[in-house]
Amino acid sequence: MNAAGTIDRPLTHDPQKQAPMTSSASEPSGSASTPATTTFGADTSRQNRTREMQLIPEALARAHMHERLREAESERQAARLVAARRMQRRAERVSLRARRALAMAVMH
Repeated sequence: MNAAGTIDRPLTHDPQKQAPMTSSASEPSGSASTPATTTFGADTSRQNRTREMQLIPEALARAHMHERLREAESERQAARLVAARRMQRRAERVSLRARRALAMAVMH
């Protein structure tokens, strides 16, 4: 038998009699040492994670500032409401005083 065997159907099952394995021309040299998956995705996600972590204090400060602005606006609105109620009470007292004065003037 001079026919060479294939990988699926070797000429002999005896490893001693098989031809030594050599890399084919179509297979790049060192292909066994290169990983099957690229680390591009891992590096990118790691970079994004690092970037996100660097931006966390900025995001926290922005949220803190937003909360403080909301509180300040709320306090300003409350102060305006208190002032409006105070002016309304004052106006009611003045109106009552004017009605009394008018009633006194009419009666005399």
